[in-house]
Amino acid sequence: MRSRASLIAAMLLRRGDVDAMLCGTVGTFDEHLRHVRDVIGCRKGVLTLAAMNMLMLPDRQIFICDTYVNRHPKALEIAEMTLLAADEMRRFGVTPAAALLSHSSFGSSEAPEAQLMREARAILLEHDPDLVVEGEMQGDAALSKTVLDRTFPNSRLAATEANLLIMPSVDAANIAYNLLKVTAGNGITVGPILLGLARPAHILEPGVTVRRIVNMTALATVDAGMQR
Repeated sequence: MRSRASLIAAMLLRRGDVDAMLCGTVGTFDEHLRHVRDVIGCRKGVLTLAAMNMLMLPDRQIFICDTYVNRHPKALEIAEMTLLAADEMRRFGVTPAAALLSHSSFGSSEAPEAQLMREARAILLEHDPDLVVEGEMQGDAALSKTVLDRTFPNSRLAATEANLLIMPSVDAANIAYNLLKVTAGNGITVGPILLGLARPAHILEPGVTVRRIVNMTALATVDAGMQR
């Protein structure tokens, strides 16, 4: 306990001595996640934790999930993280439009990865029929209505472009997020936002900027206020 600051913070949060916590500026994400998961745990009814990052791009705002937690998620885990991410976006005042991304589009491949995202979509529509979600689909179709209309004009995304990108693995999500952050986002990001915890706790990255710490502090404060 004395040598693990994140474990101390998690215990303080669990006891109610503090309202929220941020950690992760030193060490690995997995190390901090282990302490947070063991001490804080998932909120009631949640089985899957996930991490989501928000990017403020020049012409749009997008959310990417799961950037850190589930390396090879199953369909049910993908569905649950999508629902958690959609709920978080609504708290930002953003209406979620989710794209389940893959190397294929709308049944063009029978590869296990493509079938995984199709199965996740079926689960999502069963749990939340009103959620705007489509997939499996390629990234260009998710972000360009012109491309989507050529590929699948009757998509549930017909009236909008996706603002929530659900990836099939941590590798895909983290790579996409970091590429966009450098090439198109001018470094304006929020996250990682840890979804599904019982109390407000978020794990940052060693290279985090002061601006992102301020952003995440504001987010954690809002989380704490809503729980109160």
